[in-house]
Amino acid sequence: MMEDIIYIKAGYLEKFMADVFMGLGMPASDAGICADVLITADRRGIESHGINRCKPIYYDRIKAGTLNPITNFEIVRETKTTAVVDGHNGMGHVIGKKCMQMAISKAREYDMGMVVARNSTHYGIAGYYVLMAVEAGMIGVSGTNARPSVAPTFGVENMLGTNPLTFGIPTDEAFPFVLDCATSVSQRGKIEVYDRLGKDMPHGWVIGVDGNTRTDTSQVLKDFSKGLAALVPLGGPGEDGAGYKGYGYAAVVEILSSALQAGNFMKALSGMSYGKPAPIELGHFFMAINVKAFIELADFKRRTGDILRVLRASKRAPGHDRIYTAGEKEYEASIRTGKEGVPLPKGVRDEMVAMRDELRLTQYVFPWENN
Repeated sequence: MMEDIIYIKAGYLEKFMADVFMGLGMPASDAGICADVLITADRRGIESHGINRCKPIYYDRIKAGTLNPITNFEIVRETKTTAVVDGHNGMGHVIGKKCMQMAISKAREYDMGMVVARNSTHYGIAGYYVLMAVEAGMIGVSGTNARPSVAPTFGVENMLGTNPLTFGIPTDEAFPFVLDCATSVSQRGKIEVYDRLGKDMPHGWVIGVDGNTRTDTSQVLKDFSKGLAALVPLGGPGEDGAGYKGYGYAAVVEILSSALQAGNFMKALSGMSYGKPAPIELGHFFMAINVKAFIELADFKRRTGDILRVLRASKRAPGHDRIYTAGEKEYEASIRTGKEGVPLPKGVRDEMVAMRDELRLTQYVFPWENN
């Protein structure tokens, strides 16, 4: 199948998304944060979490009244090194950025900072927040729970979210070490990308209630909400591929995203209440660790860089000419998108047109409309 792709500059898309959010009643500063988080995903080649999700995850939920465009950021408990925040169903990007800023501020003064949030919403790529810590010369850790879509090992019911456990570590290279991935084999956003492209999923991503793998992308997306399909934990189904490890890490993220802040978890995050759409009250956690409390930052960066360079220089498998370390592909993608632009399939372009027309953003005539 020939994919209908057009490339558009990231800055243009970022401005458009900010204008969309402001058109929905969001303050300009918050709209800028949301657009920045989304376009950071696109710049880094994480298309499943960029403008691809602007309409279905944020725009549509704000219009439906299940997501509040005005973010009430409330600190409900705080110590010198910790805080608990209530986001009151506001924008997860705004809540996430403010939480990590708090964690970094605490770590600057006390070497460690951890902030947890409850009643938040989808906050985009977790990597955005750990990169904030990296830029401050710190190690960043973040995670979030999500709508139930992952079955536990030996189960077929979607119980856990895709629950990313994300780390950002400074190095002396042009790019930091950033491990940003779900604790499931894949996640809903990637399946949505396959659906837009009209492609079947690979085997081993999803299982049905009969325990067999499924590849019918479009129907799987419908069956998630019916409990007829579930994502598989990292490692795969059962124990042969060590799927219990992904299951265990997902449970850790669920606990840290809910139990510390008395937040909702698993089935309570379904987004439905009495058969009607309801807010998805997610929890997040953010940690910042001040490297200077342990070692001079330059020494740490150099040694971390050495570790990564040694890994990349190790013996390669036949047929492979390169070994990567976490964050390297995303860095290269950022260079590529900076030159070529962000790839937009027709489905996303259609959504941009729909949002523009509904909000009467008449200042936008999209490049593909000039053809």
